[in-house]
Amino acid sequence: MEFSILGPVLVRSGGQDHAPSGAKQKTILAGLLMANEKLVSDEKLSTWLWGPRPPVTHSAQIYTHVSRLRKHVGADAEIVRQSSGYLLRLGSARFDHREFRRMAAQADRELRAGDHRRAAARLRAALQLWRGPALADTTDVLRDVHGPQLEEERISALEARIDADLAMADHRALVSELAGLVMMYPLRERLRAQFMIALCLGDRQGEALGVFWEGRRILAEELGIDPGPTLCRVHEAVLAGDREFPRMAREIMAGAALAS
Repeated sequence: MEFSILGPVLVRSGGQDHAPSGAKQKTILAGLLMANEKLVSDEKLSTWLWGPRPPVTHSAQIYTHVSRLRKHVGADAEIVRQSSGYLLRLGSARFDHREFRRMAAQADRELRAGDHRRAAARLRAALQLWRGPALADTTDVLRDVHGPQLEEERISALEARIDADLAMADHRALVSELAGLVMMYPLRERLRAQFMIALCLGDRQGEALGVFWEGRRILAEELGIDPGPTLCRVHEAVLAGDREFPRMAREIMAGAALAS
């Protein structure tokens, strides 16, 4: 049995996908999964489902939704009532977010050990677990609580995968990918530094400097801050025109990864 929240909320059993009925059941299931087998109170479930003004019958409605969810959970996992809340015991069931975290942690160890090829492959596999925006069909309240954390984990894994590719001097395909990512996430300095490195590896130093100055302007206008140390170190390396730029770039991005 498999549970998925990295996209629409699904339960897979026997090779078939089963979507719980309606946003409220999906919200309860996703919230229990995100709790990592810890108790979730009725009060918290109520807030996720209805916001600050739940109906008078909220406890009974939660009980009904959970009863219906139990039909989807199957024999490999269990929804348990304890005190004034519920917890989901996963047992032998697979959970895509837990699997994503396990793979990302292993890739981080491989990156630190200098095994860039294996780390890149593992991170690609981890990122393929995402089938769209996480918690896509749950309530706005639950997405507001957990969505930013999940998106940060996804982008951090993507940045780590790009670091691994850059360490192998695999820059050609990265230039177009990073151009789109920097446009989508203009305030993420690590992506911007990676874009500069990819451009320089293709002998496009002038464009790399333009990427830096654009980032400097955006950071000042949006946040009132100067670029951080990683972006500044890449800028200095570009200006120096050092023949050892690929090695310097690997060291800079490795230092940024260790600090994160």
